[in-house]
This record gives sequence, C-alpha cells and structure tokens, in this order.
Amino acid sequence: MSAAPLLEVTGLRKCYGERVVLDDVSLAVQPHDVVCLIGSSGSGKSTLLRCLNLLEDIDDGVIRLDGEEISDPRIDPRSVRQRIGMVFQAYNLFPHLSVLDNCTLAPQRVHGVPRRAAEERALALLDRFGLADQARKHPDRLSGGQQQRVALVRALCTGPELLLLDEITAALDPELVGEVLEIVRAEAVAGTTMVVATHEMGFAREVATTVCFLHQGRILEQGPPEQIFTDPREERTRQFLRRVL
Repeated sequence: MSAAPLLEVTGLRKCYGERVVLDDVSLAVQPHDVVCLIGSSGSGKSTLLRCLNLLEDIDDGVIRLDGEEISDPRIDPRSVRQRIGMVFQAYNLFPHLSVLDNCTLAPQRVHGVPRRAAEERALALLDRFGLADQARKHPDRLSGGQQQRVALVRALCTGPELLLLDEITAALDPELVGEVLEIVRAEAVAGTTMVVATHEMGFAREVATTVCFLHQGRILEQGPPEQIFTDPREERTRQFLRRVL
C-alpha cells in the first residue's frame, strides 16, 4: 500500500489576465521524492513553485500538503510557509546581517526557536556544507556560489517538510554550479522531499525520482528519469532534450 502524497496538486490553473500560465497541472509528490521540473523558459516551472508556496493566487484547482488543503483562501499563507522552504535564483540574503544571523532569523522569529538552539543548528549545517568559516561574514564578502549555499542552509534551518528550489544555479558562473548542486544531492540522499525547477539535465537524471516536462503551462510528460531521458513518449519532449543535451 503506497503512502499518501506529501504534496498533491490537482487541476491547478493560473492566469495573468488573458494569458494562461498553468493549465490543469496535476502532480503527486511522495515523502522523500525529488521531483525535477524541466522545460523551456516560460513553460511555467517557476510559477508552479510560487503557487505551491502560496506566493501566487491560483485561479482553479487544489493544493494539499500532507492532506491539508492549503489552497483554501481561508488558510493563512504564513502558517503554510513555515512548513515549506524555498530558495530562489537570486540569493535574497539580508545584506545587513551576517551569514549566521541570516540562517537563524526565521527559526527564532517565525518558529520560536531559542537563539542558542537556532545558532547550534545553523552552525552544524554551515559546517556540514563547508561554510563554517563564513558564519560571521556578511553576504557581500562571499562568492555567488557561497551565497547560494548559504541560502540553501537558511532554508534547511527551519526543518521544512518540503523544499522548493527555483533554478538555483541559473545565476551562477559555471564553475560554481557544482558546489551548489552538491548540497542538493546531499539533501536528496538524506531524504529531504524536494520539487526542483532546473536546467541542469545531468543533475535531474542523477538525483530525481520523477522528472516532469512542462510545455506551455502543462505537464506534458512525467516519469522516472531513465524513461524521460532515454525513451520520452512525446515528440515535444524529444525536441527539447535534443536541444539541451
């Protein structure tokens, strides 16, 4: 008997005026899954992640997190975001705070974690990902790769049920991409449930449990990485992969 999905999306629709950005998107994410969203720019990947984190209002459909309908308008989005970590393409670190303070702000202010406990967890995660010596520095003293790794650590410091990653390597120089993806690989091995929008096809093939190909706001095809990358059913998927691989 399969476990209930941690995240379940049914018939999701999102429009900006007359433009349909997401059209009848349905998706189920089991605990410990890593779902990679691939597709051309403008296919709806980032908008889908923003809808999942309630940063965008949806026009139709249902989003459930651990069985609770979080797309219900009566739900306080702040309470939902306490359970979901999200990392954006731009690092969005607070420039006036140290790395350590960036990582402990949400646990203390939002989750009520005592300062000492928040700092102990943050320092352990920073050390785990090779950033312990950066803890007292401000973000502008770090490289782009280091800043994005700090953004990942900051999201993990709250112990999220679900981690959403939105093209987190897109703004990085190529030589910095690997060090950021290494953290994501480690979290995948550790069992963190993730939905990842990415242009890194090798990473998706290696780490994902499910790959979803989005085209014109719809999930045109989804399946295990081996099937999507070696024997896609849809011609549009084949065209996309021929172009990017």
